[in-house]
Amino acid sequence: MNIVLIGYRGTGKSVVGKIISDHLQIKCIIMDARIVETAGMSIPDIVKNHGWTTFRDMESKIALEVATLDNVIIDTGGGIIERPENIDALQKNAHIIWLKASVDEIVSRIKGGTERPSLTGGKNFTEEVAQVLTSRIPKYRRAAQYEIDTEQLTIEQVADRIIEIWNNASG
Repeated sequence: MNIVLIGYRGTGKSVVGKIISDHLQIKCIIMDARIVETAGMSIPDIVKNHGWTTFRDMESKIALEVATLDNVIIDTGGGIIERPENIDALQKNAHIIWLKASVDEIVSRIKGGTERPSLTGGKNFTEEVAQVLTSRIPKYRRAAQYEIDTEQLTIEQVADRIIEIWNNASG
C-alpha cells in the first residue's frame, strides 16, 4: 500500500512527504522531480518548448509507473487530478490524501516561486490560483479518501495525521 499526496502547490506535499518518509523509513517519490529528470529540463522549459499537453502526458506516464510500486510515498504535482486515468491508476494501491489550504494561504506560501509557468495566462497570481483551485477542488475531493486542511496545522502536525492514517490502515 502507498501514500499518495495530492493538492495544489503550496499545501505542503513535498515537505510532508519527506517527514513521513524519514519517520516511516519508506521512499518518497517526487513526481515532478521524475518528470524533470526524464525530460532533462525544468517544468517551465517543458511547457514553453512542448506545451502543457506534453507535460501532462509525461505526468500520466510517471503516474502509471509509480502506481505499480508498493510501500512508497508519492508526492504528486497539483494537476495530477486533471486526468482521471492518473487517479484510477494511483488509487489501486494507495491511501490518497488531499492536502488543502485557502487561496490566500496558498498565495502567501508560493508567491515568487518560479517552478511552474502560468496555468491561465493574463491573470494576476491570486486570480490564477483562485480560478485553478476552484476548478480542481471537486476533482481533489473525488480522488481523495482523506482530506487534511494544512492551514492551521504545522507541517509536523500534518505529517503526524498522515502517519496515523497509515498506522490505522496498516495495523
